[in-house]
Amino acid sequence: MPRASWRGFLRLSLVSCPIYLSPATSRTKPIRLRQVWRPAATEEGENEALEPARRKELTEPLVPEFGGHDGGYDADQPQPVTRVTIRPHDLRTAEQIDKAEVVKGYEYGRGQFVTFTPEELKALDVESSKVIDLEKFVPRGDLDPVYLDTPYYLYPDGPVAEETLRVIGAAMTEAGVVGLGRLTLSRRERMVAVEPRGTGMALFMLRAADEVRAAQFGGVERDLDAEMVAIARAIIGQRTGSFDPTTYRDRYQEALRELIEAKMKGLTVKPREMAAPPPVIDLMAALKRSLAQEAAASKRLGAASRKAPKTKPDRRQPALLLPVSGGRKRKTEDAAERPTSAPRPHKRA
Repeated sequence: MPRASWRGFLRLSLVSCPIYLSPATSRTKPIRLRQVWRPAATEEGENEALEPARRKELTEPLVPEFGGHDGGYDADQPQPVTRVTIRPHDLRTAEQIDKAEVVKGYEYGRGQFVTFTPEELKALDVESSKVIDLEKFVPRGDLDPVYLDTPYYLYPDGPVAEETLRVIGAAMTEAGVVGLGRLTLSRRERMVAVEPRGTGMALFMLRAADEVRAAQFGGVERDLDAEMVAIARAIIGQRTGSFDPTTYRDRYQEALRELIEAKMKGLTVKPREMAAPPPVIDLMAALKRSLAQEAAASKRLGAASRKAPKTKPDRRQPALLLPVSGGRKRKTEDAAERPTSAPRPHKRA
């Protein structure tokens, strides 16, 4: 059973069923770079003035949380570093405060706040905090992808809810529509879109109208060269395929991992040269060169796949394929150990 991040009800008119939401995505954990303090070089007398505990902290840098440590990490760091932490403190006195004493507040004037207790904020819950009411249905193509935000999987919470959810999903599939409703999460009521997904459903948080900026492309629409469009369409056709997200990887994270490993070993890393693409002066000529390049690459790929050696099945009897260890050597040894017979005397006539 997936972990539930929200529990409530899905309602269509007078029909409702208990459901729960589970995140449909997960964030890949990136390599984490921490904020550290590397003090500038100080005089020897100032170092002696530091308290013993502080001197020990400065002279024992933290090993980064990545891979192993082979002793070469400090090769290019002449100054020790210490980790920087952020703790709640009073801005006026810089005194550290207890997290239990931190409450929510709103600054309505400079330095003037109104505070709220958790009970007061809880009392603000609206109906969409527990019920997703499908108020409207629209064709799936009417939803601009720019409004799509966080996706969730919508699961039935119990066997009775499973049938109800499948009936609603089947009706939405036949109509070719998605349902619009509201959901309150993290003290915000958001518009959501619910669509059937196989035998279940998916829910997408939608951005509000004031969260989406209007496009400002500018320019004046004018007639395009039909031949240019046809060549561009042919190039796109050469690169058209099926979507496979497993073929994409984070090359920046891979480069960062290599950099960290090199610095831990005390190696010097040369920066990679990034060549900027040349400016296009003649668009038609550039399109034609691109099409020729794509066609040549496609031919090479097809020829390579045809020339790939195909392993033919071995039709010999399986018994003849069994390895006989030392067969030739044993024959030689048997011939050497066998006693030679005396030559027969020739008969005299």
